[in-house]
Amino acid sequence: MRDFTKELPAHTEKYMGENDLFVEIFEGESTSVAVEQRPPLLFIHGAFSGSWMWSKYIPHFIREGWKCYVMNLRSHYKSRLLDMTRITFEDYLEDIKEVIAECGVPPILIGFSMGGILSQKLAETTEVAGLVLIDSVISKEVFDLVPYKELEQLTRELLVPAPAREELSSIDETPAEIAFQKKYLTMESSKAFNAFVFSFESKGISIDSSSISCPCLVIKAVNSDEDDRRGRVTAEQLRGEYKGLWHTTHTGVLVGQRYREAVDTIMDWLNKHSNGHPIES
Repeated sequence: MRDFTKELPAHTEKYMGENDLFVEIFEGESTSVAVEQRPPLLFIHGAFSGSWMWSKYIPHFIREGWKCYVMNLRSHYKSRLLDMTRITFEDYLEDIKEVIAECGVPPILIGFSMGGILSQKLAETTEVAGLVLIDSVISKEVFDLVPYKELEQLTRELLVPAPAREELSSIDETPAEIAFQKKYLTMESSKAFNAFVFSFESKGISIDSSSISCPCLVIKAVNSDEDDRRGRVTAEQLRGEYKGLWHTTHTGVLVGQRYREAVDTIMDWLNKHSNGHPIES
């Protein structure tokens, strides 16, 4: 199995705050004053995962001079193990705020899946320089406009086990890429999971998009017209830009064979909005 975490360049590792959040800090490979004035990027992983999920992405951004903070929510990956049966969605918001404070200036949040809905909720009340959502969990408002035909079951257990990956490959993931995920995927808090899941009892997280003023980019893994519509509506509500990546999978946009399409889309958006200067709303 190819472990992409072993291929990351040298970087700083820190444990932050009372919950010992494990954060990896990568310095951009540039000494340009204009580049150094850019806001940092803060990568926020999804449920069941951790900073390892960004291993293919990070080298591309640091080569372009971006300073990258790649965090782990409490009790994820190498963060200190806590009683996950007590962890809530709001706890994760506090974790992100803690790392934002460490950044020193408002960062650009790049959130995947659960990290995407966390980023949106945080951006309602916290100053951030930009918002990039990668196949994000959708908000209640988007669900109301483009509902799922089938709803998930609300998890009754205290913990949610990691998703089973029995298949050997997918439309955009090789066996090695799936094996990499299986090595690290872990359990998730049911309290946090149930907060954003769409079931007969729960209709997700509400987002007040009118309170989010930073530049936004929405990237969606698309395999149906409804997928595409959810991505477009999310972008419309956030007054942001949209890119639908057809025939890609949820995890494939991060670790699959076509991950560069997402990376290039983000890079183009960053360059357009920063132009060598801090992003402004």
